[in-house]
Amino acid sequence: MKKKAVNSRISEKISESVMSALAGVGVIVILFIFGFVFLRAWPVIRASGIGLFANTGFDRQVMESFHSEVPSYVFGLLGLIMGTLVTTFFALFLAAILGIGAAIAISEYAPKPLAYVLTSLVRLLASIPSVIFGLVGVFVVVPIIRDLFITPELQFRYLHLFQITGLSLLAGVIVLTFMLVPTIAALSTDAIKAVPRRYRDAGFALGMTKFRVIWKIVLPTGRSGILASVILAAGRGIGESIALAMVAGNIGLVPDFSLGFAAFLAPVLPLSPAIMLNAYGMGSESVASALFAAAAILLLIGAALSIAARLINSYMRKKVGDAN
Repeated sequence: MKKKAVNSRISEKISESVMSALAGVGVIVILFIFGFVFLRAWPVIRASGIGLFANTGFDRQVMESFHSEVPSYVFGLLGLIMGTLVTTFFALFLAAILGIGAAIAISEYAPKPLAYVLTSLVRLLASIPSVIFGLVGVFVVVPIIRDLFITPELQFRYLHLFQITGLSLLAGVIVLTFMLVPTIAALSTDAIKAVPRRYRDAGFALGMTKFRVIWKIVLPTGRSGILASVILAAGRGIGESIALAMVAGNIGLVPDFSLGFAAFLAPVLPLSPAIMLNAYGMGSESVASALFAAAAILLLIGAALSIAARLINSYMRKKVGDAN
């Protein structure tokens, strides 16, 4: 017995050491990535200053810097940043509604055989490559937008600002929404199913309706998993490149919502597609530094999402504790 106990303690220590080493390696890798990206981005960050976040003209600046004998390190990424945030915000808002709604329908209302089929279908959709969504967007979503909303009069009215072709913010939001829905639905379904059955039974015993049990008991109990699904979807949306490069129009304009619905028909260029589409310019040191600056902003946004998720989760836990 003593020998078994000693062997068990040794195994535990070895396991702890291995896990600690792996965690340390993970931290080192993350720090290396951040350091490498920011080091390569530093020339543009230093030359552009606050203008990097406040000015536009990235498309023109890339072309001028790539073809100039004396390349400039002054770039403006405001259009790319706003394109990323606006596209992801609207897509995430719609995807959260559709995804959580689908998760509730699958886990709470669908019969078990149908729920199994729907769960498998959702997971299959979550694994589809983004280029497939891009192709569907190009051949289905963009033509529908063109037929429903775009007229020669509308094109002429905004010709001095941008060209309306159907490749637009709206197309990017629609395609990105359907890319994010499966992720939110799949993870939210698991979170809702993880809520113990006795919680539901307690609500029914108090005379609550099924909808009220879901709204007041199931969703608040599974909120951590649901929030994790939304944060994960947000990270995927911010980092998506191929599908958005195919449907969003790829012009670094700042969306102007004073134009009304026409703002959604304007082309946009998020950060991730901008990096992919301008990779040809990596031969120019200034363009390469600008692309690394865009990557650095993506890293900062991702880090901010992770911190925000932790703060929101801590706030929710504290709120529930105070309520109890």
